[in-house]
Amino acid sequence: MNADVVATEIDSLRSTFGDGSRTDAELRARCAGMLDRLRALWRQSPELFGPDELLALKDISRALRTHEPTQLPLNGAAGPRRERFTPEMIRAALKAIFGFDTFRPGQEEIIAAVVAGRDCIGVMPTGAGKSLTYQIPARLLGGTTLVVSPLIALMKDQVDAMQEAGIRATFINSSLPLQERRERLQGLVSGAYELVYAAPEGIEASVGSSLARARLALIAVDEAHCISQWGHDFRPAYRNLAGLKRRFGDVPVLALTATATHQVMNDIVEQLAMVDPATYRGSFFRRNLSLAAYKKGAEGAEGAGGASDRKSGGVRGAILRLIRAHRGESGIVYCLSRKAAEGTAEFLRDEGVHAAAYHAGLQPEERTRVQDAFRRDQVDVVVATVAFGMGIDKPDIRYVIHRDMPRSIEGYYQEIGRAGRDGQPSTCVLFYSWADVISYERFSNDGPPEIAERQQEQAREMFRLADDSAHCRHQRVTAYLGERIVPCGGSCDVCSSRDVLGACAPLPSRSRKQRATGAAPTAVSPRERAAAAAAAEAGPEDDGLFARLRTLRRKLADERGIPAYMVISDAALIAMIESRPRSPGDLLRVSGFGPKKVAQYGAAFLEALRRET
Repeated sequence: MNADVVATEIDSLRSTFGDGSRTDAELRARCAGMLDRLRALWRQSPELFGPDELLALKDISRALRTHEPTQLPLNGAAGPRRERFTPEMIRAALKAIFGFDTFRPGQEEIIAAVVAGRDCIGVMPTGAGKSLTYQIPARLLGGTTLVVSPLIALMKDQVDAMQEAGIRATFINSSLPLQERRERLQGLVSGAYELVYAAPEGIEASVGSSLARARLALIAVDEAHCISQWGHDFRPAYRNLAGLKRRFGDVPVLALTATATHQVMNDIVEQLAMVDPATYRGSFFRRNLSLAAYKKGAEGAEGAGGASDRKSGGVRGAILRLIRAHRGESGIVYCLSRKAAEGTAEFLRDEGVHAAAYHAGLQPEERTRVQDAFRRDQVDVVVATVAFGMGIDKPDIRYVIHRDMPRSIEGYYQEIGRAGRDGQPSTCVLFYSWADVISYERFSNDGPPEIAERQQEQAREMFRLADDSAHCRHQRVTAYLGERIVPCGGSCDVCSSRDVLGACAPLPSRSRKQRATGAAPTAVSPRERAAAAAAAEAGPEDDGLFARLRTLRRKLADERGIPAYMVISDAALIAMIESRPRSPGDLLRVSGFGPKKVAQYGAAFLEALRRET
């Protein structure tokens, strides 16, 4: 079937419905069947439907609902038609959209609940693939899926990734010029988008009024812990989401977060008026994250040449040593204040590190510039307050350093969770002191007494965890979040007895010339050492091919103006080397290559592989 045939069928449906009586039950049933067939085709081949065709289908759908005493069960509304999404169909969508053969833990269970019309709350660790649980329903359900996201600066990342996967996505927020915002709102109403990201503040304004006229299939609330006053990152604007479900016609709600105690989960359900929601809680233990903590100002607290040693530059010097041990890799340094973020970034730049500051006090354009530079590997280190990181999709962040103690264990878990999302070993180092606790107590005094008391206790809980050198750190974190595990055995400094800082090279004395030029001593990162060992085992031929494929990937990414990781992952490059695909069909069998990526990039990668044979 081609686009012309689709247009002809839509004309036939419009004519049939327009010529008869809209109260004729038989006619309405026949038109509803025709409409369902076209919807099924749209889910399989959306490229066959232009804006005019989508608008026509939406008009007919609205007319059928308007003149039906009992509302027809559309794809996005509650009703028995949802049950037709079998596990096989859900898995087929995973392969077709993202090129993967299997789901990560929890993803399939959440998707099955959502496409069956149930409310659902999913608590999954960062890196577990939460976003996929609403992206696949967006394609299966038809209509529009609304994603409520707290940080507008990060929406572009998510939309870019969705467009690469072939999903019609956009964001609508205050960062857009007025005319572009109006055009996107019109597209929302006409059904041009499967996935629309919006900030909670926008739901009460023009986005909300446009949603009322759109065919809304699902509401996904990302970072849902923000709605709870008992959570670690409460945002008053999220309270405006209360009643959202009823406001838009009892649309199913999916609430997602990486961290939530049972108290916070109950608050989320209550605030979003969720009805008998399905619940999934994943494991919070991430073995690939190596955790370590050092007390600021304590003698010997950091092993050889620690932060207490002023000759090594204090905490700043310790941070510099850690970053140099990860030379050429991406990392985040979190600070308590904007001033600390600016000062630490300036210090690192003076030492030859490609670093940039990020905090809420910067102009939106500057925050966007820093974020894009980090995504595209033009900046190695972002020194930030907690304003940076929520929703970041960059999978190859190899380390997270806390210059200052986070305000809560939940916040700590969220922030270290931005490291190693690709499953590769990554380092998380925390510097802490009682002075950090005092600072948070001072900040919390501005709020209601009961909330201030809880926030102060959260800071003390975080201090006690950091200061505990007798128990597994992963075990302490997961226990706080309601999960019991055995000691990690080697993924924290307590269980491994490793001194992460002690293993870093000390800061050398530098000449005036070196300080002026920002020259830094060379170092070999752990990942580079691991890559070298793997290359030696695989042989020089495969190692050279991997490097050439990475170069090709960078070229393809630059041509499209996107980060390299959005083209294809390192794992997919390795799988290509192992399987040596010779045709687009072979390439489809490589995990990570779906039809869209094969169409966009397949010819280039196949040609590169052919040159190696």
